[in-house]
Amino acid sequence: MQRVKLDRIDRRILADLQADGRMTNVELARRAGISAPPCLRRVRALEEAGYIKGYHAEIEPHALAFNVTVFAHVGLNSQAEADLRSFEELVQGWPEVRECHMLAGETDFLLKIVAHDWDDYQRFLTTKLTAAPNISHVKSSLAIRTSKLQPGVPIDVDAGPEAEHE
Repeated sequence: MQRVKLDRIDRRILADLQADGRMTNVELARRAGISAPPCLRRVRALEEAGYIKGYHAEIEPHALAFNVTVFAHVGLNSQAEADLRSFEELVQGWPEVRECHMLAGETDFLLKIVAHDWDDYQRFLTTKLTAAPNISHVKSSLAIRTSKLQPGVPIDVDAGPEAEHE
């Protein structure tokens, strides 16, 4: 990933695309205060530099009957690098697992899992997760509601270049 020195216009583009990835290039350019062709060049440069990883639609889970979200705290019997990677690779094949984070501390991994209902989650838990090799324990926490879901990172458009972190 090549690093690009971000100026105010780049940060504005990143903030606007993060808020609305479907924004047209013309609207994006207008908000950034530049014309469309250089705006498109900047977006492509930000993509090539790895600042923009992709574009996604935010799907309403309930509309597709995914009515349960569970956070599973997973402990492994072994934390050897090969075992950690093996678990991460296994999780890649489970579509119910929407996020997988390796943690420092008591829990090795935190998984965000969606299911149609509690019984559906229980089936996943018993046939896939706890049946997987190297699993020591799983603690499930049922999400009651989500009051904030804001993907990405906070972008301070007006920050100077000295505020950038390498």
